[in-house]
Amino acid sequence: MARGRRRARRRYVGSALLFLSPWIVGFLVFTAWPLIYSVYLSLTDYDVINDPEFVGLDNYAELFADPKIALALGNTLLFTAFQVPLYVVVSLLLALLLDRAGRSSGFFRTVFFLPKMTPPVAVGILFLLLFNGQNGLFNTVLGWFGIDGPSWTTDPAWVKPGLIIMSLWTVGASVIILLAALQAVPDELYESARLDGAGFWRQAWSVTLPMISPALFFIIVVNTIAGLQTFDEAYTAFFGAGNTTYSNDAALFYVIYLFQQAFQFLHMGYASAMAWVLFVLIMAVTVVQLVVSRRLVYYEGEERR
Repeated sequence: MARGRRRARRRYVGSALLFLSPWIVGFLVFTAWPLIYSVYLSLTDYDVINDPEFVGLDNYAELFADPKIALALGNTLLFTAFQVPLYVVVSLLLALLLDRAGRSSGFFRTVFFLPKMTPPVAVGILFLLLFNGQNGLFNTVLGWFGIDGPSWTTDPAWVKPGLIIMSLWTVGASVIILLAALQAVPDELYESARLDGAGFWRQAWSVTLPMISPALFFIIVVNTIAGLQTFDEAYTAFFGAGNTTYSNDAALFYVIYLFQQAFQFLHMGYASAMAWVLFVLIMAVTVVQLVVSRRLVYYEGEERR
């Protein structure tokens, strides 16, 4: 009897591994091996054409002495620090509006989500059109209210604010997630809060925010990681082929500089070292967020710490 169970278990495990084998092979070939090989490349001088030459930690020493790294990292951190909170606040406000839209919320969910399907390259080009300092739509609308709009694409002080505003174009996915979280809040909690005399703001602080805090935490973590890896829109707008007109340094994000080192200058070893520094940075930020979440995020059925 026991032997038959073991045999059935082995067949079950064998069948599961057979169905999982395409994913396992893909993970090993296209994810695990490149990750391991990039560690080796980060310790070499490699230009794609010639064989890698082992240089130890020289790439990392050069990286920390490179002024462009400080510029790119500073731009990236500043962008992420302002973009993520704004992204979350706008997502939450739109989700609250949709939650009160009733039957028409289905139509507006589609409308808000459609921009998320726009290719990032198209968004970068759209940025140059909408935020043109002379005849862009954004400054035209500001002009209706008597506001003289800045030079979003040429003034270094306004390049990152423009990119932050443009990032809200893809806010739809987060709106859908938060809307689902809002609709999952039990009505009984609001009724109990009203019986206790809680007003709108008290209900929002004591009921709504705790109950949707897991969704908020997910959005914050995902968008922080995305912010630290910002590339497509900024590269298209400011570093496209032959683009020397605009304030490139203000839009030089870390991943853009990594891309330049790898595929323009063919410094693959140096770019690999940059990639691992970014990986460590993202891991550190995520760990801090996870630690903080233990006190701020509420999960049903779990005691608050």
